Amino acid sequence: MAGSWPARTRLLDLVAALVPPARTPDCVRVGVDGVDGAGKTRFADELAEVLRRRGRPVVRVGIDDFHQVRPLRYRRGRQSPSGFWLDSFDYRRVWAEVLDPLGPGGSRRYRPVGHDLATDQVLTPPLVPAPAGAVLVLDGVFLHRDELAGAWDLSIFLDVGFDVTAARMAHRDGTDADPEHPSMARYVLAQRHYLASCRPRQRASLVIDNSVLAAPVLVSSAGGRQR
Repeated sequence: MAGSWPARTRLLDLVAALVPPARTPDCVRVGVDGVDGAGKTRFADELAEVLRRRGRPVVRVGIDDFHQVRPLRYRRGRQSPSGFWLDSFDYRRVWAEVLDPLGPGGSRRYRPVGHDLATDQVLTPPLVPAPAGAVLVLDGVFLHRDELAGAWDLSIFLDVGFDVTAARMAHRDGTDADPEHPSMARYVLAQRHYLASCRPRQRASLVIDNSVLAAPVLVSSAGGRQR
Protein backbone atom coordinates (compact mmCIF):
# COMPACT_ATOMS: atom_id res chain seq x y z
CA MET A 1 0.00 0.00 0.00
CA ALA A 2 1.23 3.49 -0.87
CA GLY A 3 0.38 4.73 2.62
CA SER A 4 3.07 2.53 4.14
CA TRP A 5 5.71 3.92 1.77
CA PRO A 6 6.23 7.65 2.46
CA ALA A 7 8.22 8.32 -0.73
CA ARG A 8 5.50 6.77 -2.88
CA THR A 9 2.81 8.68 -1.02
CA ARG A 10 4.65 11.97 -1.61
CA LEU A 11 5.08 11.23 -5.31
CA LEU A 12 1.40 10.36 -5.76
CA ASP A 13 0.40 13.56 -3.95
CA LEU A 14 2.66 15.53 -6.30
CA VAL A 15 1.17 13.91 -9.40
CA ALA A 16 -2.38 14.46 -8.14
CA ALA A 17 -1.60 18.15 -7.62
CA LEU A 18 -0.43 18.37 -11.25
CA VAL A 19 -3.70 17.03 -12.70
CA PRO A 20 -5.25 20.06 -14.40
CA PRO A 21 -8.46 21.55 -13.02
CA ALA A 22 -11.60 20.68 -14.92
CA ARG A 23 -13.50 23.22 -16.95
CA THR A 24 -16.81 21.96 -15.68
CA PRO A 25 -18.80 20.21 -17.02
CA ASP A 26 -15.95 18.85 -19.17
CA CYS A 27 -13.81 16.04 -17.79
CA VAL A 28 -10.02 15.82 -17.53
CA ARG A 29 -8.25 12.85 -19.15
CA VAL A 30 -5.14 11.33 -17.56
CA GLY A 31 -3.19 8.45 -19.14
CA VAL A 32 -0.85 6.15 -17.22
CA ASP A 33 1.49 4.45 -19.70
CA GLY A 34 4.38 1.99 -19.45
CA VAL A 35 5.52 -1.39 -20.70
CA ASP A 36 4.00 -4.61 -19.37
CA GLY A 37 4.95 -4.98 -15.72
CA ALA A 38 5.79 -1.32 -15.17
CA GLY A 39 3.10 -1.03 -12.48
CA LYS A 40 0.52 0.97 -14.41
CA THR A 41 -2.66 -0.44 -12.90
CA ARG A 42 -1.44 -0.12 -9.34
CA PHE A 43 -0.20 3.43 -9.93
CA ALA A 44 -3.45 4.44 -11.63
CA ASP A 45 -5.55 2.93 -8.82
CA GLU A 46 -3.52 4.74 -6.18
CA LEU A 47 -3.60 8.02 -8.09
CA ALA A 48 -7.36 7.71 -8.41
CA GLU A 49 -7.66 7.21 -4.66
CA VAL A 50 -5.53 10.29 -3.94
CA LEU A 51 -7.66 12.35 -6.30
CA ARG A 52 -10.84 11.15 -4.59
CA ARG A 53 -9.43 12.13 -1.21
CA ARG A 54 -8.83 15.57 -2.67
CA GLY A 55 -12.53 15.75 -3.50
CA ARG A 56 -12.27 15.14 -7.24
CA PRO A 57 -14.67 12.67 -8.89
CA VAL A 58 -12.78 9.96 -10.75
CA VAL A 59 -13.55 7.54 -13.58
CA ARG A 60 -11.20 4.51 -13.80
CA VAL A 61 -10.81 2.67 -17.09
CA GLY A 62 -8.16 0.23 -18.32
CA ILE A 63 -7.12 -0.26 -21.93
CA ASP A 64 -7.03 -4.01 -21.18
CA ASP A 65 -10.83 -3.93 -21.14
CA PHE A 66 -10.84 -2.91 -24.82
CA HIS A 67 -8.88 -5.75 -26.42
CA GLN A 68 -9.69 -6.96 -29.90
CA VAL A 69 -11.22 -10.42 -30.13
CA ARG A 70 -8.76 -13.30 -30.56
CA PRO A 71 -9.19 -13.81 -34.33
CA LEU A 72 -8.09 -10.20 -34.82
CA ARG A 73 -5.58 -10.12 -31.99
CA TYR A 74 -3.72 -13.21 -33.20
CA ARG A 75 -4.22 -12.93 -36.95
CA ARG A 76 -0.45 -12.44 -37.45
CA GLY A 77 0.32 -15.38 -35.14
CA ARG A 78 0.07 -15.86 -31.38
CA GLN A 79 3.78 -15.07 -30.89
CA SER A 80 3.98 -12.17 -33.34
CA PRO A 81 5.48 -8.93 -31.94
CA SER A 82 3.96 -6.95 -34.80
CA GLY A 83 0.59 -8.50 -33.96
CA PHE A 84 0.89 -7.37 -30.35
CA TRP A 85 1.79 -3.86 -31.53
CA LEU A 86 -0.79 -3.54 -34.30
CA ASP A 87 -3.74 -5.71 -33.30
CA SER A 88 -4.11 -5.82 -29.52
CA PHE A 89 -6.64 -3.05 -28.87
CA ASP A 90 -9.76 -1.57 -30.41
CA TYR A 91 -8.78 2.10 -30.48
CA ARG A 92 -11.91 3.04 -32.40
CA ARG A 93 -14.04 1.94 -29.47
CA VAL A 94 -11.70 3.53 -26.93
CA TRP A 95 -12.20 6.88 -28.66
CA ALA A 96 -15.92 6.46 -29.33
CA GLU A 97 -16.91 5.06 -25.94
CA VAL A 98 -14.40 6.59 -23.52
CA LEU A 99 -12.15 9.37 -24.76
CA ASP A 100 -14.62 11.38 -26.84
CA PRO A 101 -17.48 11.24 -24.32
CA LEU A 102 -15.08 12.28 -21.56
CA GLY A 103 -13.34 14.87 -23.71
CA PRO A 104 -14.07 18.54 -24.40
CA GLY A 105 -17.75 19.02 -25.15
CA GLY A 106 -18.39 15.30 -24.67
CA SER A 107 -21.62 13.74 -23.48
CA ARG A 108 -19.94 12.33 -20.33
CA ARG A 109 -21.75 9.04 -21.02
CA TYR A 110 -19.04 6.41 -21.34
CA ARG A 111 -18.70 2.63 -21.47
CA PRO A 112 -16.34 1.30 -18.77
CA VAL A 113 -15.53 -2.00 -20.51
CA GLY A 114 -15.76 -3.31 -24.06
CA HIS A 115 -14.28 -6.81 -23.94
CA ASP A 116 -13.86 -9.75 -21.57
CA LEU A 117 -10.36 -11.11 -22.02
CA ALA A 118 -11.11 -14.45 -20.32
CA THR A 119 -14.16 -15.32 -22.42
CA ASP A 120 -13.21 -13.24 -25.49
CA GLN A 121 -16.70 -11.76 -25.51
CA VAL A 122 -17.42 -8.29 -26.86
CA LEU A 123 -19.24 -6.37 -24.14
CA THR A 124 -21.77 -3.56 -24.53
CA PRO A 125 -22.89 -2.68 -21.01
CA PRO A 126 -25.09 0.39 -20.57
CA LEU A 127 -23.39 3.75 -20.87
CA VAL A 128 -22.49 5.26 -17.50
CA PRO A 129 -22.84 8.98 -16.76
CA ALA A 130 -19.64 10.53 -15.43
CA PRO A 131 -19.91 13.36 -12.91
CA ALA A 132 -19.34 16.84 -14.26
CA GLY A 133 -15.64 17.70 -14.05
CA ALA A 134 -14.57 14.11 -13.41
CA VAL A 135 -10.98 12.96 -13.90
CA LEU A 136 -10.60 9.97 -16.22
CA VAL A 137 -7.62 7.87 -15.13
CA LEU A 138 -6.90 5.37 -17.90
CA ASP A 139 -3.98 2.93 -17.72
CA GLY A 140 -2.45 0.71 -20.35
CA VAL A 141 0.40 -0.01 -22.73
CA PHE A 142 1.06 2.10 -25.85
CA LEU A 143 -0.88 5.17 -24.64
CA HIS A 144 1.47 7.56 -26.46
CA ARG A 145 1.08 5.94 -29.86
CA ASP A 146 -0.12 8.09 -32.75
CA GLU A 147 -3.67 6.71 -32.61
CA LEU A 148 -4.09 8.30 -29.18
CA ALA A 149 -2.44 11.64 -29.95
CA GLY A 150 -4.24 14.50 -28.27
CA ALA A 151 -6.09 12.22 -25.88
CA TRP A 152 -4.48 13.35 -22.63
CA ASP A 153 -4.65 16.48 -20.52
CA LEU A 154 -1.90 14.90 -18.43
CA SER A 155 0.05 11.78 -19.37
CA ILE A 156 2.42 9.71 -17.28
CA PHE A 157 5.04 7.28 -18.52
CA LEU A 158 6.30 4.80 -15.93
CA ASP A 159 9.88 4.13 -16.99
CA VAL A 160 11.05 0.69 -15.84
CA GLY A 161 13.70 -1.53 -17.41
CA PHE A 162 12.77 -4.83 -19.01
CA ASP A 163 14.83 -6.79 -16.49
CA VAL A 164 12.58 -5.49 -13.72
CA THR A 165 9.30 -5.72 -15.64
CA ALA A 166 9.98 -9.28 -16.82
CA ALA A 167 10.63 -10.35 -13.23
CA ARG A 168 7.36 -8.74 -12.15
CA MET A 169 5.47 -10.45 -14.97
CA ALA A 170 7.03 -13.79 -13.99
CA HIS A 171 5.75 -13.33 -10.45
CA ARG A 172 2.32 -12.15 -11.63
CA ASP A 173 1.70 -14.32 -14.70
CA GLY A 174 4.18 -17.18 -14.51
CA THR A 175 6.05 -16.03 -17.64
CA ASP A 176 9.81 -16.26 -18.05
CA ALA A 177 11.80 -13.78 -15.95
CA ASP A 178 14.38 -13.32 -18.72
CA PRO A 179 13.22 -10.57 -21.11
CA GLU A 180 15.40 -12.10 -23.85
CA HIS A 181 13.72 -15.51 -23.62
CA PRO A 182 11.94 -16.41 -26.91
CA SER A 183 8.61 -16.71 -25.10
CA MET A 184 8.85 -13.00 -24.20
CA ALA A 185 9.58 -11.79 -27.72
CA ARG A 186 5.95 -10.93 -28.57
CA TYR A 187 5.82 -8.39 -25.77
CA VAL A 188 9.38 -7.15 -25.44
CA LEU A 189 10.06 -6.65 -29.15
CA ALA A 190 6.72 -4.89 -29.67
CA GLN A 191 7.41 -2.57 -26.77
CA ARG A 192 10.95 -1.84 -27.91
CA HIS A 193 9.42 -0.83 -31.24
CA TYR A 194 6.98 1.42 -29.38
CA LEU A 195 9.75 3.06 -27.34
CA ALA A 196 11.79 3.75 -30.48
CA SER A 197 9.01 4.84 -32.82
CA CYS A 198 6.68 6.79 -30.50
CA ARG A 199 9.20 8.08 -27.93
CA PRO A 200 6.79 8.05 -24.99
CA ARG A 201 9.45 9.47 -22.68
CA GLN A 202 9.42 12.62 -24.79
CA ARG A 203 5.66 12.71 -25.37
CA ALA A 204 4.61 12.20 -21.75
CA SER A 205 3.82 15.11 -19.46
CA LEU A 206 5.56 13.26 -16.61
CA VAL A 207 8.18 10.51 -16.67
CA ILE A 208 8.42 8.52 -13.44
CA ASP A 209 11.01 5.87 -12.64
CA ASN A 210 8.84 3.18 -11.02
CA SER A 211 11.59 0.58 -10.71
CA VAL A 212 11.40 0.64 -6.91
CA LEU A 213 7.73 0.50 -5.96
CA ALA A 214 8.37 1.94 -2.51
CA ALA A 215 10.22 4.95 -3.89
CA PRO A 216 9.21 6.05 -7.41
CA VAL A 217 11.08 9.08 -8.71
CA LEU A 218 9.86 11.92 -10.93
CA VAL A 219 12.47 12.00 -13.71
CA SER A 220 11.08 14.76 -15.92
CA SER A 221 8.06 16.97 -16.30
CA ALA A 222 6.87 18.63 -19.48
CA GLY A 223 4.48 20.65 -17.38
CA GLY A 224 1.65 20.65 -19.85
CA ARG A 225 -0.69 18.90 -22.20
CA GLN A 226 0.61 16.05 -24.31
CA ARG A 227 0.89 17.00 -27.97
